[in-house]
Amino acid sequence: MKNKILTAATLLSAVSFTACNDMLDTDPRVTEMTQATFPGKPADVEALNAATYSIMNTMGGGDADTQNPFYWWEIMSDNCYGSGGLQDNKVKAMHHLVQMNVDQYEQTFILLYGGISRANNQIETIDNVAWTADQKKQRNQLLGEGYFMRGLYTLWLTQLYGDVPLITSTTITADMEKQVSAEDVIYPQILSDFISGVNLMSAEKSSGHANKFVAESFIGRAYMFWAGFYKNVSELSSGSVPAMSLVAQEGCDKTSLSKDDVVSYIQDVIANGGYTLCKDYRSLWQYSNSFVWDEAHDGENHAYDFIADMDRADCFDQPGMGNGNTEEIFQIQFMNASKWAIGGTYSTARMYCNYLSCFWALRVNGTNGDRDHTYPFTQGWGQGTPSCNIWDDWTIAENEGGYKDIRKLGSLIDGATENKEIDYNFVKDCCEASGFGVKKYNGVTLDALTGDNPWWRCAEGFSASSLDNGMQGDHFEDFYLMRYADVLLMATELTGNASYMNQVQKRAGVPETAYSLKAVQDERRWEFAFEGLRFNDMRRWSGKNGGESCYAAKALQAQAGKQIVNKGDVANKGTMKHMTCSWAERYAATDGFLSKPQAQITLMNGKLEQNPGWDATDPKTQYVDLYN
Repeated sequence: MKNKILTAATLLSAVSFTACNDMLDTDPRVTEMTQATFPGKPADVEALNAATYSIMNTMGGGDADTQNPFYWWEIMSDNCYGSGGLQDNKVKAMHHLVQMNVDQYEQTFILLYGGISRANNQIETIDNVAWTADQKKQRNQLLGEGYFMRGLYTLWLTQLYGDVPLITSTTITADMEKQVSAEDVIYPQILSDFISGVNLMSAEKSSGHANKFVAESFIGRAYMFWAGFYKNVSELSSGSVPAMSLVAQEGCDKTSLSKDDVVSYIQDVIANGGYTLCKDYRSLWQYSNSFVWDEAHDGENHAYDFIADMDRADCFDQPGMGNGNTEEIFQIQFMNASKWAIGGTYSTARMYCNYLSCFWALRVNGTNGDRDHTYPFTQGWGQGTPSCNIWDDWTIAENEGGYKDIRKLGSLIDGATENKEIDYNFVKDCCEASGFGVKKYNGVTLDALTGDNPWWRCAEGFSASSLDNGMQGDHFEDFYLMRYADVLLMATELTGNASYMNQVQKRAGVPETAYSLKAVQDERRWEFAFEGLRFNDMRRWSGKNGGESCYAAKALQAQAGKQIVNKGDVANKGTMKHMTCSWAERYAATDGFLSKPQAQITLMNGKLEQNPGWDATDPKTQYVDLYN
């Protein structure tokens, strides 16, 4: 963690260099540096690589309701409500699977194509450099990262928007502009890119960069979505999935990909990746930092009892824990370089901080830092609060199993038991409020600080960002994109071997169980709550065209009738209802895909088609204000 904060200026210089020379919208012929002359040396390719990765900082650091797909997938699932204030209509529209306007979901569409463009440029120009024999490993690593990142951005793009144009070159032909089948064309390219990454990248771990084990892990995730959603094989351990034909390109040493191949990749991560589960689940999250732990033991002021029984050596900011921990495989990293406005087509305000910590932070009553009600958590926007569903379902599982799962209170803030008054969350304009908060990514403060300044200000090596607003800008908790726990659960789901899942259960204090699809479904929901995985898990267990009785539709519809607080009125609680029809109907109509932005459809002049279920003339697709 110290190293990351101290090297922020170096990383920023590399990213800023390329962010101002956008790879998608800038014609390189009008600049002094063209593809014929740039990159000219290995450091130039490193700069291109930094620019390719920086798209993730933009998605993770900007307004979450506008451009963060991992946040979107939690809001669209049964884990979260829309919540927030009366004016926070974008997040409510998303939660109800409708739209405020025909371009509501455009920003991430543009960002992901921007990332693909940068990756394509990196792949195409890498041999402009006269690599020496001694530099071959460096060259292959950078090329492998380009392929991997192109595959990753394309995976997210098609999971959000379905069939889209597949762009694999900086020279976009007329055929490339056409929308193609995700099932038959795009996923084979994604998996080919990941396999190229496996064979070109090394096994060495480098902070913030992909390696072969990262690519192998994402082969599992992409393949399982393709097999479950498109091939309708919900139970992969016993189901039959046809082999996928692959694309010939550098590094891709296979012509087809089978389930057995995927299992081999996953087992290689387990056997040779060197990743291990953190001993204590709480070590993964910033609320367990040693400063909060010390305040729990100093006998003064507040004490956060939930982590008081931890070993101090297991605290988030201790060696091997938190950011850069032993089970972190791939993540979005952040640094103290945020500004209110950062230039470049794909840049945005606050792009280098984890802005989810502000979105998911508590919508408190009273003045900033009212710690009698919120310690050690901070004030924020209170959007996307946990649903009653995840708390109720988890409690039922605990009661039926006769255990307490540490992940429940390790993931959620329970306003009724963790603070002196539950009404900290119910300000006068708060709607769809459940009384719960997201604990994993919530901003954390200390008694030693004033106002809503996050605990990071006490971390070794910290220096204030130029944003000069601690509540919004000083959040640096990694956002996990792949953890070792995910690899273990994928291994169980693919093979039916429960021993991998049992490791995850044991860490949580949950009785080890035999394999069943339901056991895997529950474990994935509990282990990865609020990490952006739930919605696409629901979709792959439902299959394409699953209708209103599929797993996802039924889980979403179960939100209806749950008790919620609107406009802060605790005395007259309301019930959750869908704003236009039902969650089951909206899911069945859309299969979980978002609307493609109309501005892009118009720009493509008929080559891009709107997804089913998003006819803008249908009132069921349009936002309705339930609360004013």
